[in-house]
Amino acid sequence: MIASATLFDSPIIRSGRVLSMIVGFFFSFRLIITLISVRGFHADAQVGAALGIALNMFLLGWTAFCAFGPADVSYQPILQAACVRWVVGYLCFSVCSLFWTEAMSISAALAYWTAMAADVAIVVFLLRADDSDEVSLSLMKGYVIGSCAVGLLAWVLPAQSDLRLGDEELLGPNQIGYLCAFAIFFAQYLVIKQAPKWGWAAILLAVTLVRSLSKTSIIAFVFGEVLILVFSKTIRRKNKVIIALFVSVGMAAFLPLLEAYYDVYTNAGNQAETLTGRIGIWAVIFDRALDHPWIGHGFHSVWKVIPSFGLFEARHAHNEVLQQFYAYGVVGVLMLAGLYFSLYDQVRKLESQPIKILLFGLLLFVAIRGLTDTEVFDISLPLWAITLLSLSLRGTDSSPSRSFQREESI
Repeated sequence: MIASATLFDSPIIRSGRVLSMIVGFFFSFRLIITLISVRGFHADAQVGAALGIALNMFLLGWTAFCAFGPADVSYQPILQAACVRWVVGYLCFSVCSLFWTEAMSISAALAYWTAMAADVAIVVFLLRADDSDEVSLSLMKGYVIGSCAVGLLAWVLPAQSDLRLGDEELLGPNQIGYLCAFAIFFAQYLVIKQAPKWGWAAILLAVTLVRSLSKTSIIAFVFGEVLILVFSKTIRRKNKVIIALFVSVGMAAFLPLLEAYYDVYTNAGNQAETLTGRIGIWAVIFDRALDHPWIGHGFHSVWKVIPSFGLFEARHAHNEVLQQFYAYGVVGVLMLAGLYFSLYDQVRKLESQPIKILLFGLLLFVAIRGLTDTEVFDISLPLWAITLLSLSLRGTDSSPSRSFQREESI
């Protein structure tokens, strides 16, 4: 018992920065856990999914232990944050929807919801146990490292039949593209916070993003970055020109691959992966959504419920607003608007100009990406990320009064 207590009281176990980096790494690297378990260890896909959820629960327990007792931040101001209230409301309504969900497996849906809620709880525990700024930066570092690891593994995988990165069954190019793009914004955040070495990670992720040939993620990312370059006052005009030239050279290097992919894409007919196919998916899901327009069909109610489109089986509506409308009805659309607007309003009030412009670019990226793609369980800007950004940004305000209330030691 003494040895066990000593282990859990060790600086490594208690260190919020180390733990935050591990959590960030897991949040990104778990995308490829099922692929590794199936292709590397010849296990069933369900084993990989169960392993991911088990690791999630382990990190939840670890962070809860570290947050136990007197800490830097009390729970009350955390739960009073507008974004966090919307996150909690979304989680409460989505778990209630399990009572009427049309999911093929209620137990599987409950497991996935628990993992989604655990992500948010992990972030809250981390930010309560240690200084919010250092913890959030460490989590972002871990996320960027994990994304780079996923990108490198994607490069060594055999290309799919349509020339894109990923695995035909277990890892889509859109997932890789979105992960890389999202991690680039985190890397840029770190660079702004006086950590320029993370710019090299952003370059690696940007190259992987283009190589993924994920059209939606690439287009959305370009719009987000253009907004940052145009409105940022901290990037010199000379550096903006250099960035533009670098991007042009990079795109020219991928031109033969882009031309080959364009031939494959245009000859794919009206497959569900094309824009024509997406319109078909939207039409079917919108028609089904009208059956329950107020509270929707419930959590995880697309997979194996909506009929397949030829050889393609949709896991979500491929449109964020439509996905929320189908899953939670009008209530879901209102919750989605509340989540994004509350974060937008908080970003708008920031005094740090570089961070404000960067996060506006991130929000634009998420909004454009949501037009043709989204997530299976979560929203495009994950609930844990909204919680992390919202609580971290409260500590960046330059007002003399602290946003967080410190607990007194007992």
